[in-house]
Amino acid sequence: MATPHRTSKSSSSSTTSGAARTYTIGELARHFGITSRTIRFYEQEGLLEPERRGQTRIYRDRERVRLKLTLRGKRLGFSLAEIREVVTLYDAMPDGDIQQLRRLMELLAEKRTEMQRRLEDIKLMQRELDDVENQCREALDTLLERH
Repeated sequence: MATPHRTSKSSSSSTTSGAARTYTIGELARHFGITSRTIRFYEQEGLLEPERRGQTRIYRDRERVRLKLTLRGKRLGFSLAEIREVVTLYDAMPDGDIQQLRRLMELLAEKRTEMQRRLEDIKLMQRELDDVENQCREALDTLLERH
């Protein structure tokens, strides 16, 4: 995955000496391997709050980190509400305070428990499929023996 780069001064995402790095929606989309539509969706959901200059969205490091947290959360199976909660905690204490880390650990434990339950359900379904397949095989063998 490519790292976003500073753009020329003629670009809308240029920075001046000492100024915070800015990104266009296209730069973030390319960096994270997603579409600009996905970024706009997360914006509509309140997970991103870019600065607006007319029709142009200006994304800063805060939005880049929020997007990274959002995508990581989705990959781990978190709902948008759960992601919003973690991102809100991040905004309150960007260096990771005790409350944020404890809540994240709770959410991770909940996800782990949910995944374990799903895994057990899948194993049960596999055993049931095996049983039905064996019954079908036996019935087919019986029918073939008669012919």
